[in-house]
Amino acid sequence: MSHADFVHLRVHSAYSLSEGAIRTKELVALCRQNRMPAVAVTDSGNLFGALEFALAASEAGVQPIIGCVLALARREEAGNGRVGGASMPAGADQLVLLVQNEAGYRNLMALVSHAFLASDPGMAPRVTWSDLEGHSEGLIALTGGPAGPVGRLLAAGQTAAAERALLDLARLYPGRLYVELMRHGADFLDGLEERVEPGLIDLAYTHDLPLVASNDAYFAAEGMYEAHDALLCIADGTYAGEPNRRRVSRHHWFKPAAAMRTLFADLPEAADNTLVIARRCHFMPATRKPILPHFPTADGRTEGDELRVRASEGLERRLEAQVLSAVMDEGEREQTARPYRDRLRFELDVIERMGFPGYFLIVAD
Repeated sequence: MSHADFVHLRVHSAYSLSEGAIRTKELVALCRQNRMPAVAVTDSGNLFGALEFALAASEAGVQPIIGCVLALARREEAGNGRVGGASMPAGADQLVLLVQNEAGYRNLMALVSHAFLASDPGMAPRVTWSDLEGHSEGLIALTGGPAGPVGRLLAAGQTAAAERALLDLARLYPGRLYVELMRHGADFLDGLEERVEPGLIDLAYTHDLPLVASNDAYFAAEGMYEAHDALLCIADGTYAGEPNRRRVSRHHWFKPAAAMRTLFADLPEAADNTLVIARRCHFMPATRKPILPHFPTADGRTEGDELRVRASEGLERRLEAQVLSAVMDEGEREQTARPYRDRLRFELDVIERMGFPGYFLIVAD
């Protein structure tokens, strides 16, 4: 049986917290049902589900493409952060990055980690343009549609600035940048996608950059729109009737390949390039045992010995404070304390057999 002639490169799993509503196993089943040979998970600002997704997809014979929708801080004034359905922080644009190889995976992990660690307290995680420098190898970039830097500037009538942003991205991702087109319905965002699309196409052709079609999938089936809309209301603390709240359209679902081909029938190259991108991505994360730093111990003790000493000292303090009393003689004290000490030895034996003394010492520290 031949595979489908379109693959989704923009899927938000349930790890797009309070935003995506497609579980990993459900996503894999959808790919199998629709004969899609590959799929990309691009959760908002995180890689929480990357390993789970990659393992489940590969076991089912579907090629996993690991990606992320990053919030990219703007180089000019802040905006409202609501364009495109995803909950982008104020003053940030969308940039979609897809992993090609090991170097790309490491670079994407570095960018996501930096977004969480370097953003100011109270500010949603984001990266800057300068953060992308030196972390672009092994990554394919999609321009982010109308919510990306190029689309947003075109919508604002800043064509020259949009072109500069596009060329900056092309420099960062040479031969690995795709101009992303999205068609979620004429009513979505007051027709913003339709308004910016001609400008995106013109810039792509002017600079010989490939187009790619995407559908920003947040839920599995068309009939799940109302349930997903309720999820967004719960996430934002809003009501369904509020006019200016965050919304996605009824078209933000995991559409079959035939539906996407029909939607982009006038630009078949954009749909073709979803398969081209899938062929360019060939990375599978490896599973590994937990890597824990060595915990410094006193008097040359092993981590297991150190855990036993500290746990025993803690237990004795609690026995004296909460269980034993001054009126007890030594026999009563020993009899009362014995079940606690026996249980502690049992639990410590289990922890040591599992190889986790260092983990418990780190957590306690």
